[in-house]
Amino acid sequence: MIARSIRARSWRPCPMFSKKLATVGTERAGSAGTTTFSVLGADMAVHGNIVAGADLHVDGRIEGDVTCAALVQGEGSVITGAITARSARLSGTVNGAVDVADLVVGKTARVLGDVTYDTLTIEQGAQVEGRFAPRGANAAAAVPDSLIAVRTTA
Repeated sequence: MIARSIRARSWRPCPMFSKKLATVGTERAGSAGTTTFSVLGADMAVHGNIVAGADLHVDGRIEGDVTCAALVQGEGSVITGAITARSARLSGTVNGAVDVADLVVGKTARVLGDVTYDTLTIEQGAQVEGRFAPRGANAAAAVPDSLIAVRTTA
């Protein structure tokens, strides 16, 4: 079918094949220009580690560690391995350690492993089996002085 513009009196066919790579839906504005994101569809399974400099959206299965700038995990997704990212929104199943600066654990998420974070949001209904520990400078501030054991000599 040939597309026709309502505003213009002329028409032109929409190019089906182009030498330029299509980037529709894969770019978003960032603070330093445009950044891309990668999508792992529900029908995909990856066996091995994933390292992405950009954002990553996962709906499939990953057996390996994931390192990326930002991670969005779909509800049916399963990640078996460690996750390291600046920000993440988890909605599927994670079997492994999570080390994320800004973490949101969605209501459909199930995390089996230790979680390290700077900021943490857990929605009602999320399941987490593991230890929570703040990262870096927040670690000392998170433990009240009354809970810190000090050895004294008598």
